[in-house]
Amino acid sequence: MAETENIQMDMIEKAAALLQDREMELRRPLYAAVKTFGCQMNERDSEKLSGILQAMGYSITDSEEEADFILYNTCTVREHADIRVFGRLGVLKGLKKEKKGLLIGLCGCMMQEKGIFERIREEHPEVDIAFGTHNLSDFPELMYRLLSGEKRVMELRAEPERALEGVPVRRKYPFKSGVNIMYGCDNFCSYCIVPYVRGRERSREAIDIIREIEGLSHDGVKEVMLLGQNVNSYGLKGIKNPVTFPELLKEVEKVEGIERIRFMSSNPKDVGDELIAVMAESKKICPHIHLALQSGSGRILRAMNRHYTKEGFISLVDKMRAAMPDISITTDIIVGFPGETEEDLEETLEVIERARFDAAFTFIYSKRSGTKAADMEGQIEPKVAREYFDRVLKKVQETAAAQAERFTGRTVEVLVEHRNEKDLSLVTGRMGQNTAVHFKGEDGLIGRIVPVKLKECRGFYYMGELA
Repeated sequence: MAETENIQMDMIEKAAALLQDREMELRRPLYAAVKTFGCQMNERDSEKLSGILQAMGYSITDSEEEADFILYNTCTVREHADIRVFGRLGVLKGLKKEKKGLLIGLCGCMMQEKGIFERIREEHPEVDIAFGTHNLSDFPELMYRLLSGEKRVMELRAEPERALEGVPVRRKYPFKSGVNIMYGCDNFCSYCIVPYVRGRERSREAIDIIREIEGLSHDGVKEVMLLGQNVNSYGLKGIKNPVTFPELLKEVEKVEGIERIRFMSSNPKDVGDELIAVMAESKKICPHIHLALQSGSGRILRAMNRHYTKEGFISLVDKMRAAMPDISITTDIIVGFPGETEEDLEETLEVIERARFDAAFTFIYSKRSGTKAADMEGQIEPKVAREYFDRVLKKVQETAAAQAERFTGRTVEVLVEHRNEKDLSLVTGRMGQNTAVHFKGEDGLIGRIVPVKLKECRGFYYMGELA
């Protein structure tokens, strides 16, 4: 175990002793709630944060009203995420007045955004602990300081020093897990704040990744999701022994017990023939890829600093479908980018029609301070952006619904994830293509990969029956 990990575990043990004394004083368990805003990277970070809190002695709860410590792991990709967090702080402030001893924490990407940390420190005294993405590895120490009686613990590193690795993890699902293969991003898309809040790109050593996955397999995990801001540039920076992403996938595939491999996210500019070949030949890599288009206009793509063309994107989609006819391709699309015109929008609609995405996450451009796009001329009026959004959404729904129908009547492998919340007679799982499937089943199916016949397509999900 590395020296850093020893320090982390030492701090966890010291915090656990303090919490044990507190529980004896109160004569009841102490509860912690970790709420996640944002992407899969944030979800994985929250699993680690929850694992640390649980190791300290907290019982993890989803209820903020029950919690003695509430931690928000924040996102800042879009302005709406910031607004949601500040809105929730007002609620927590009232909750803190009602519950003596309640501790409130903020962490994650929003804390790294320019001016936000200072605003929290100066205007929100109800926040007891705050730290950024670059301080995640310090969390055990920061919590120990808070529990030791330090009035407020506010730490913000300008650059990351180490990753949060080798700590207890509390997974949402016992049978599947995310695995960080890299951190940060070097692409600097003109609209995106991620490189500024997550730091520059750095990869983990392949041997460390494989060891982690082997441990997960031993713990009963069947599906892993390899995580990075741009997994296709894995291995280029930050490691002593360079390994390409396709080479890493081949090594992960060798791990016994792992039955499914997923990854996210992929920048189209870095998807090459080697990755397509590895995916097509694999028996474990799921036939699904998330390729963020963002815009179908070459002019807008250049302004976004995306480094691929409309024609190149369509060619890539065609190549992937030729190698893997059943592959599911999902995407992200931004509308209302500065300077976008009717002609630009038409090009995006054309790509949607041509690519036949299985799903698209469509967003209205969100101006983020500190990015190049924030200072560009031609900022789009909200009314116009909303009109663009509605047209893109309509086109996506039309093409995706037709695309989904292609599996009707087939029997496919489904990883059963949970009991259906709306109909308790059903269980819910996912195909390799990541499409949700609902069918009648017992709790004993949860965590298993089972054959399911797809009886009816209902837009973005299937109703099926156990085959």
